[in-house]
Amino acid sequence: MKIDARLRDGLEHVAEDARTAEDLGFDGAWNSENKADAFLPIAVGAEHTTRLELGSSVAIAFARTPMTVAYQAVDLQRFSRGRFVLGLGSQIRPHVQRRFSMPWSRPAARMKDFVMALRAIWHAWDTGERLHHRSEFYDHTLMTPNFVPPENPYGPPEVFLAAVGPHMLRTTAQVADGLFTHPFLTERYLREVILPEVEEHRGEGLAPLEIALSAFVALDEADVEAVRRQISFYGSTPAYRPVLELHGWGDLQTDLNTLSKRGRWDDMVPLVTDEILESMCSIGTEKEIAADLRRRYDGLAHRVRFNRPGDTSGPARFGGLVDALRTP
Repeated sequence: MKIDARLRDGLEHVAEDARTAEDLGFDGAWNSENKADAFLPIAVGAEHTTRLELGSSVAIAFARTPMTVAYQAVDLQRFSRGRFVLGLGSQIRPHVQRRFSMPWSRPAARMKDFVMALRAIWHAWDTGERLHHRSEFYDHTLMTPNFVPPENPYGPPEVFLAAVGPHMLRTTAQVADGLFTHPFLTERYLREVILPEVEEHRGEGLAPLEIALSAFVALDEADVEAVRRQISFYGSTPAYRPVLELHGWGDLQTDLNTLSKRGRWDDMVPLVTDEILESMCSIGTEKEIAADLRRRYDGLAHRVRFNRPGDTSGPARFGGLVDALRTP
């Protein structure tokens, strides 16, 4: 598996985090679009590294248009010399409509069209052929030479999609190069639900879909409690109930959701039992966590990022874990 780091929020941290990740032997580094722009940090990271893959995990697709993303992505691909990975996610209706003031409808179908539009735009730029993408959600039919970007010798970036439900999983299998799984995940759910879904809908002739994990890890008791709290938060969301139901824990989602609506966040945490915690989180020393990640995901996933909710220390904290995972 490739091992990925997380870039901290704030442009002031990006150069240090990217250099550190590269020096420690990480294969890639991702930034999120929670409190900052998805793409600016990638440019900073690319300027200060030579080997590290850099990507967005994730940029909110529906806050933008395919054309705006196509320009940003090809700029970053060219500037990074082919090291950029475009990670996209849909977000949920309230954020798209009320935070970004953008349209929302049929997210899986819209995302499929978004990626197909991106590929049509990149193809027109690369070949000089006429741009002609007409579909239900996006029409792109105008591209004069004055607006074609400089030549990009590295080809278009890979496109990864974040997916949870069956419709978005199918879309990912059909049009993307990789899948970001949600951290609210068990090995069994990955093996029995996600992988069969994407394998069934992967088109003939396409390379295998790259599976990228964001795996909960806990090196000490503070980590354990942070992960337990995050699981309680995620577990309150109806969209993640199928993970719990697969294990016979579906009633927990109802209880967590009820408490969340009352603002009783602290009362939610003890409901996450050790059994549930350990099904989603690798706990122990660096060697123990590395062995557990191999046991769970070798042969199933292609990349892993260590997820400790609330961690603000940057990639250096996980240097020993990188070494442990590299050691047979």
